[in-house]
Amino acid sequence: MGNPFTLSFGKKPVQYISRLAQTNQILTAFQEKNPTNQFFMITGVRGAGKTVMLTNIAMEMRQKPDWLVIELNPMRDLLQSLAAKIYSIPELHAKFLHAKLDFSAFGLGVSIENAAPVTDIENVLEIMLSEIKKMGKKLLITIDEVTNSEHIRIFASSFQIFLRQEAPIYLLMTGLYENIYELENHKELTFLYRAPKIMLEPLNLTAIRKQYAEIFSLDFEKATEMSLLTKGYPFAFQVLGYLYWQAQEKKLLEEILPEYDQYLDEYVYNKIWSELSETDQSVLITLAKEGGTAPVKSLREKLEMTSSLFSVYRDRLKRKGVIDTREYGKIAFSLPRFDVFVREQELLW
Repeated sequence: MGNPFTLSFGKKPVQYISRLAQTNQILTAFQEKNPTNQFFMITGVRGAGKTVMLTNIAMEMRQKPDWLVIELNPMRDLLQSLAAKIYSIPELHAKFLHAKLDFSAFGLGVSIENAAPVTDIENVLEIMLSEIKKMGKKLLITIDEVTNSEHIRIFASSFQIFLRQEAPIYLLMTGLYENIYELENHKELTFLYRAPKIMLEPLNLTAIRKQYAEIFSLDFEKATEMSLLTKGYPFAFQVLGYLYWQAQEKKLLEEILPEYDQYLDEYVYNKIWSELSETDQSVLITLAKEGGTAPVKSLREKLEMTSSLFSVYRDRLKRKGVIDTREYGKIAFSLPRFDVFVREQELLW
């Protein structure tokens, strides 16, 4: 048997802890007879499992006979890509030809005699969605890792039009919180505020402990120690499991920790750190010096910040997923051993 854990982002690992409540929330909403939500956004820190959750939901929906699922690349012209992918579905392609719909102006099929070609891409999609509706089917579109780009903004505006026309279209997007925050704050896309956002919180530590115990035949104490080292961070769950499996005869966690830190640094933490402002980094360095958790007042005083200024940085770091503010009056690192990483950055800084 090969290593059941993976270091690949986006790929559904063999050992996967599903987010049942959040997954079912989306699946149930999409399958309602009169859905109140046809659009969800999944957000969280890098490595939180956004892509895996999106992939899992898409797989579930593909198994249903009345659903079509299309994945779009956020870097391309999304309307053009969507039309091309819909046209390539055999049962729909045949229906478009039978209805003598000419989409040749966009490179879809060939020109049809005595049929005026449709020359607006939005109009093409409206016609396609109308045909999908007549067939009694629904279309789910998934877009992974969206940003505040022109392609996404144009697509989101068109999607809003399709919804007003009561088209059987559904959308599931993932993205880092700051990217979604920028997107929904664009002056032309305020309707995105109404879209439910699924914030991916840490995985259940009990579920992590159970999987480690079963896979490695560990006692309660050892499995608990391993689960706490992950802090519920999905990528850390995979990395620690992967390294522990590879270690074989080396069963001391202390021997694995340097490699564990290295994988977290190289795959995630360095990227997160590079995207922080100098003041953001200063806040985190001060928090690391306090042992990784500290009262808000104490931290603010050491940074010599006013309450209002500190709130700006606290909220921003929370959105980036690096701090935990759930305990009233306190701040702590939300990522495993991120305090170790930050202290190393201070030495380099």
